[in-house]
Amino acid sequence: MWVNDPIFHEDLQKICGAGYIPWHEFDGKTVFITGATGIIGHYVTSALLFRNLEYKANIKVIALVRNTEAARKQYEAQQTAGLNLSFLEGTVEQLPDVEEGIDYIIHGASPTGSKTFLEQPVDVLNTLICGTRNVLELAKEKKVKSIIFLSSMEVYGNNPTEDKVDETHESFLNTMVPRNSYPEGKRLCENMCAGYYSQYNVPVKVIRLTQSFGPGVKSTDTRVFAQFLNSAMNGTDIVLLSKGRTKRCYLYLADAATAVITILLKGENGEAYNAANEDTYISIKEMAEMVAKGIAGGTIKVVVKEDEAEAKKFMSELYMNLDTQKLRSMGWSAEVELLDMYKRMKDTFLLEMK
Repeated sequence: MWVNDPIFHEDLQKICGAGYIPWHEFDGKTVFITGATGIIGHYVTSALLFRNLEYKANIKVIALVRNTEAARKQYEAQQTAGLNLSFLEGTVEQLPDVEEGIDYIIHGASPTGSKTFLEQPVDVLNTLICGTRNVLELAKEKKVKSIIFLSSMEVYGNNPTEDKVDETHESFLNTMVPRNSYPEGKRLCENMCAGYYSQYNVPVKVIRLTQSFGPGVKSTDTRVFAQFLNSAMNGTDIVLLSKGRTKRCYLYLADAATAVITILLKGENGEAYNAANEDTYISIKEMAEMVAKGIAGGTIKVVVKEDEAEAKKFMSELYMNLDTQKLRSMGWSAEVELLDMYKRMKDTFLLEMK
């Protein structure tokens, strides 16, 4: 997915044209990225390369990847255009030597998928904790100008009320639930970031992202937002395996990318920032109904078929009404609303199917 995709092209133009981002600070600099093949990492990496294409910024991007061949395929168009992207094969758990100087680090490598959190909790914790420590050590060694760690709204746990959740909000997590390996791991990584700033003056920031989607999500994705869209496009009823009462905010991928870059360049060291579109606060069931009506035109319905075994793979019922004032105070704002997120993702699903 690159500039030949009109929606992705438009998103990249908006990201690189965001006036509140001091893009000039990247000019001639080297950015090291982990998680560049993930959906948010792909947006951020592509935006940096698009900046080179449109503004001759001479940004050098080094992407740590597990499989160089697969990464080259994903970024084939960007590499063909000669946009100063190189790959370093390895993992964050066993970080290979980085010979070049590094100015900025975006640490987005992380396990994904609730099934993995439940069935491989030790592996999840190992990747998060050992990987983040290695990346922070690299930041300390290279004396970077700034590093950002991509965390998650899940660090707040099963919030029981619909009150606004700001960055000082308490967490509701049961440490004896294996599935909580992911949020507990993220929490420890955040504390490690705070420690590296306090003890070693590593200029690290944390972004707590809500669930983000848009162009770039594959039609084979098993997360609920993709399943809802597939049902709408296939004309089949949306089946919920729970009552769907969990409520949270969502975020368009381009808005997530601008949030990451804004915090990296303008955020305070040792601080965490929520990132979400507050206007998208909605329950799972309400979102399913919105898709059935707004995407499928009311030709399908939402059916609830509770499944206790499947429900164990997900966090318990919760409310995550994130407060983003801290991030918005730096000029950032979320621009794409929930239904438009689905419409834009649908267009890229259709391109994928051609």
